[in-house]
Order: sequence, then C-alpha cells, then structure tokens
Amino acid sequence: MDTNGIPSRLRAADTDRERVVSLIQAAGGEGRLTLEEVEERLGTVYSTKYTDELAALTADLPKPVPKRRLVVFGHPAVRIHLAVAVVLSVLLIVRWTASGVPFFWPAMPMFWLAMSVLVHARVRGARRRFEPEEGFAVA
Repeated sequence: MDTNGIPSRLRAADTDRERVVSLIQAAGGEGRLTLEEVEERLGTVYSTKYTDELAALTADLPKPVPKRRLVVFGHPAVRIHLAVAVVLSVLLIVRWTASGVPFFWPAMPMFWLAMSVLVHARVRGARRRFEPEEGFAVA
C-alpha cells in the first residue's frame, strides 16, 4: 500500500479484461498485430490479475480515438427556435384542417420555418468551430 492507504496494484475486473480484449482484437483486425501475437496477448489477458499488467499488453498500440457525437441542435437558442417552428407548424396544420381548403397550403410556410432552423443551426455550428479555446490569447 502507498501512503494514502490505496493499494499500489489494483486487481483487474472482467470489464477491464474485456476492454483490453477489444483493443487487441481491433489491433489484430487492423493488421497491427499478427495472429500469433493476438492469440498470445489474449491468453495473457485472461490470466492477468492486476490492471498494470493489462496496461502493459496494450502499451505499444495506439489509443482509440473517442467518437464525437454530432450535435446539430446543441445550442439552447437553436433548440428554442426549433420548438417555436414546431409549434407554429402545428398551428398551421390545425388552421388548415379547420379551413377545409383541399390543397395543403401550410407546406410553404413550414418549409421556410424548417429552412430558418437549419440555417440557424449551421451558423451556430460554424461559430462554435471558430471560437477561441480557453487559455489562448486572441489578438
């Protein structure tokens, strides 16, 4: 144990082993490891007891890149704009059904409402890409 009372070596859980197995299998699928190396490392993974031993098995492999989630309507202003457009569209459809007109006239206003929301989301997304990051001076 170290000075804080935390064990210096932690026992590996099944989830830790499965995470390492998926990394090794992905590296084998990409051609970074030969079939023999994959089999050898997988055998070692299932026989390890501590997490530092698991880390050593993937130390020479590149770290997986986290997948970025596409946030189209992430900004609160865009979400409010979208909510207003949906409410207006519903009101237009209700008005159309009450009017008894045979053709669907709300299609054009709803189209322009949708276009305004998409343009707003696009502008907000472009602004987010060009905002300065924390800690950098902007002249």
